[in-house]
Amino acid sequence: MRKTAAPSHSASRQLASRELLRIDGEFVPVTLKHNPRARRLIVKVHPSTGEITVVAPSRRALGHALDFARGESDWIAKKLAHVPAPIPLALDQLILFRGEEHIIRKGESGSAPVWTGLEGARPAIFVGGRSEHAPRRILDFLKREARKALEERTFAHAAKLEVSPKRITVRDTASRWGSCSSTKLLSYSWRLILAPDFVLDYVVAHEVAHLREMNHGMRFWRLVRELVDDVKSPQAWLSRNGILLHSYAPRVAG
Repeated sequence: MRKTAAPSHSASRQLASRELLRIDGEFVPVTLKHNPRARRLIVKVHPSTGEITVVAPSRRALGHALDFARGESDWIAKKLAHVPAPIPLALDQLILFRGEEHIIRKGESGSAPVWTGLEGARPAIFVGGRSEHAPRRILDFLKREARKALEERTFAHAAKLEVSPKRITVRDTASRWGSCSSTKLLSYSWRLILAPDFVLDYVVAHEVAHLREMNHGMRFWRLVRELVDDVKSPQAWLSRNGILLHSYAPRVAG
């Protein structure tokens, strides 16, 4: 995020590679990317995941990207110090589910590998089977619940606006909670199932409104407010808690 390099307009596609950078005595992965739309070499550290990326404006500059990152190692170290510690999806761990804190417990029996219930008066997520399989089973459960909720709210909002998405995908995105392409493809982060329902519903309404208005103008926001009563509260919740949502079972840079 400091020095510049001359951009090249001849390249038409992005290239990427992975390298290791020594930060505070430890080696950390760095993604080096060529993007012809970039105007200079830029170092980025994702505030939630700690992913380090160096974007180069040309293939020639890409060859100097790792050296450029080395020169920014102090700045990178400061950014990494603010990245929250990862929260595993493990037994006896507290995690958010639909905005409410749940304790993960081993279940003795159940009709599914993972199910929700109460441990006394406390909400809980129970996991059957062997303990070492619990993290994967919980993650699969959260993704299934996310897809179910996101599809349900998408079709409900789309019906109100008389629009139809071409396809709905649920992924683990690093920077966006949702997106809508010009070809009517909707994509959401599975981590929205960790947030309260009113937050998930707002993100869905936002993306469905883009099926009619591919911008953020007055008509777009009018559509969003037709679908949800409150816009500011879910925006504020994500602003305060977005980094926390990315702490659970953090995604692996690839």
